[in-house]
Amino acid sequence: QVQLVESGGGLVQAGGSLRLSCSASGRTLSTYAMGWYRQGPGKEREFVAAISRTGGMTYYADSVKGRFTISRDNVKHTVFLQMNSLKPEDTAVYFCAADPVGSEYDGISGSYVDWGRGTQVIVSS
Repeated sequence: QVQLVESGGGLVQAGGSLRLSCSASGRTLSTYAMGWYRQGPGKEREFVAAISRTGGMTYYADSVKGRFTISRDNVKHTVFLQMNSLKPEDTAVYFCAADPVGSEYDGISGSYVDWGRGTQVIVSS
C-alpha cells in the first residue's frame, strides 16, 4: 500500500495555471503507474490523466488534452499535474491514485488501488 497526499490546489481565475503535486510514501513509487482524477460539484469522479511508472507513457482525457501535463519524479516520490488555461468547468476536487504495475510493465492499466484525499481547485470566471 502507498500513502498519497495531494497539494497545490486553490482559487484561480479562468485562464490561469496551477500545479498540483501528489507525494507518495510507503512503497517505491517506481513500481506504480499513477493517475489523476477529479470530481466536480454534483458530478461523478472522472479520469483526468495517467502516467506509466517510468513516465514513458502518458494519457489524457479529451477535456484536458493540450492544457494539462502529467509528470513524475520517482526520486522525490512525487507526481505532478500542471494545469494551464484553466476553465470554470475544471473546478473540482482532484485526486491522485496509484496502480501497482510492478517493476517490469511500463504501461497504464487503470487498476488504481490507493487514493489520496484530494485537493480542491476552484476556477472563477
